[in-house]
Amino acid sequence: MTAARRSVLVVGVIGRAHGLSGAVVVHLVTDQIERLAPNSTFETDRGEMTVVAARPLNANYVVSFRGIATREGAESYRGVELRAAPIERDDVLWVDEVIGAEVRTSDGTTVGHVEAIEANPASDLLVLDTGALIPSRFVVGSLTDGVVTVEVPEGLL
Repeated sequence: MTAARRSVLVVGVIGRAHGLSGAVVVHLVTDQIERLAPNSTFETDRGEMTVVAARPLNANYVVSFRGIATREGAESYRGVELRAAPIERDDVLWVDEVIGAEVRTSDGTTVGHVEAIEANPASDLLVLDTGALIPSRFVVGSLTDGVVTVEVPEGLL
């Protein structure tokens, strides 16, 4: 199975209204906070949305979107998914590319295929179809031909 980039990704979800002037709380599901820069746009089921301003709020962000000026208007967007095209960067291993990739040790031994990525405070984990969990810090290099190479300490697998 080979991994492939999707043309559009869910990058966040709108939560509750914040304040009285149309701002909303957004939960990002990406660590690419430049997605919230002013004039950034998102695709949604309700049409395109453009960021006017954003600021951090605990683990989320307070975001003002063009065209939403009241608390009632903001509340009507609760639960709306924010979608955007993938960011193209060669120095990053993207989750949507890794799912389905074959995982090999640096000596070429296949240890499984990535089924999911599990968030973990110390290091995100590659969840393999074999049940093994490999911290992402042991991934070396980049995804090549649908293969992720790992260098794991003895006894981890």
